[in-house]
Amino acid sequence: MADSFGDGTPDFLRLDTPADRRAFRRWFTFLAEQQFLKETAELPAEVKDCAALVRFSYREALKKHDARWAADMKLTAVPSLPNIGKYSYPFTPLEANLFRTARGAFEPEDMRRGRFAQFADAQTLMLYNTYELGKQLERAQPADLLFFHQPIQDQPFHAMIFLGGHIVYHTGETPGEIRRPTVEELLHHPEPRWRPNPGNPYFLGVYRWNILRD
Repeated sequence: MADSFGDGTPDFLRLDTPADRRAFRRWFTFLAEQQFLKETAELPAEVKDCAALVRFSYREALKKHDARWAADMKLTAVPSLPNIGKYSYPFTPLEANLFRTARGAFEPEDMRRGRFAQFADAQTLMLYNTYELGKQLERAQPADLLFFHQPIQDQPFHAMIFLGGHIVYHTGETPGEIRRPTVEELLHHPEPRWRPNPGNPYFLGVYRWNILRD
């Protein structure tokens, strides 16, 4: 049970082929954007903040996307995209506990020590499930994440999903909403602390999922 990068994610969870990595990116971004297109009342009950939107899209991207799944998701149209071939959630080597919750390289005992869970907040997603690419937005690819740290807020860590020309995120407020600004709109956000540029000390950078690391 190797961990080639020493980042805590076991190799058996990584998506090894370009086809699987491409399928994950396309499903993840499709599902995140679909939540934006829904009315707030139609959102899955779990999608209540930024991390919940990320977890939901991540988990659903790893499922088998058949007719039953589409009906459960209340989707009227499903894109003609391949499924991930390596495994299908929740039938993974970690079962439903996809998210790393502790520092350190993976060890087989981690699965018994509770170092993987179904829940992870934005900080945990950033620290233990993704790796940093830097603060240059040009390095981002669809399905990468943008993280911010806003110490004045009750939940200071915030995650956004990079779609390409747009970014989608949940505001995390009560009741909150999902927004999908263009990259240019976010770069000119009226509050500079939300602008994803290298000069913003509150912008932590672009991060990529460990399972996409190759």
